[in-house]
Amino acid sequence: MQRVCFVLQVKPERLAEYKERHREVWPEMKAALGETGWRNYSLFLRDDGLLVGYLETDNFERARAGMAQREVNERWQREMGGFFVQPNGVLPDRAMQPLEEVFHL
Repeated sequence: MQRVCFVLQVKPERLAEYKERHREVWPEMKAALGETGWRNYSLFLRDDGLLVGYLETDNFERARAGMAQREVNERWQREMGGFFVQPNGVLPDRAMQPLEEVFHL
């Protein structure tokens, strides 16, 4: 099992809306995540917009590839793209760069 952690930056002026969107994640999006191997997936948000994501999966690249093939993921990424500070045209799911794990107890 891989433990994956990543960071993104949410635009400060969109924090409230970002949180609201995640109170009602589409059921088909949740199902797709589970079907493609995303387990124990959590997002943590600091008040300056720093977003920390954590998940467990058997193979992160395979899990990402599985989601990339889902139409619901394409819709979700397009809708959520405007919430993030990121290079132009890069959707959030492509900006998720796993952090190096340096300690685990």
